[in-house]
Amino acid sequence: MLNVQQQQHLQMCTLTIAITLLVLLLLSSTSNAAINPQSSTSYLSQVNQFLAPQNAARKAVGMKPLIWDEKVANYAKWYANQRRFDCDLRHSNGPYGENIFWGSGNGWTPAQAVMAWISEKKWYSYWSNSCGGGEECGHYTQIVWSETRRVGCARVACYGGRGVFMTCNYDPPGNYVGEKPY
Repeated sequence: MLNVQQQQHLQMCTLTIAITLLVLLLLSSTSNAAINPQSSTSYLSQVNQFLAPQNAARKAVGMKPLIWDEKVANYAKWYANQRRFDCDLRHSNGPYGENIFWGSGNGWTPAQAVMAWISEKKWYSYWSNSCGGGEECGHYTQIVWSETRRVGCARVACYGGRGVFMTCNYDPPGNYVGEKPY
């Protein structure tokens, strides 16, 4: 028999899965579209692919939605362009919180990168405020960090067929040691 806290946790997990599936269905029609920075429709689609799944994950734990911020997005674009030459999975160590993603090949979409980060939820234990099984969950906790309000992201195809590099930056940053994300 599950206690009340376990039942609530199970309900939140079920809700998160349902929201994630809904977001993936909504984004599936745009996930194979080529991203052309000159096209405002493509840019909005890319922004939506970055933003919608993150806000669904935040909603699942009762957090306010993130707002797309062009200043933060410009920082993300600047940094992603630095990684275009080597596609190295290295953090910028800048003024924002940051999630980074690398995938081989050129077909990776923003929604896929964000879903990889959100999938870390399965390793996060709110009760112990830690990641289980020696796994990573800091990307997920940055996404749902309660104090974070603004986000900006970027995607680049790296030179020489090295793959795709994506980054999202968060303002204010999160993941402070000893603090719970929400």
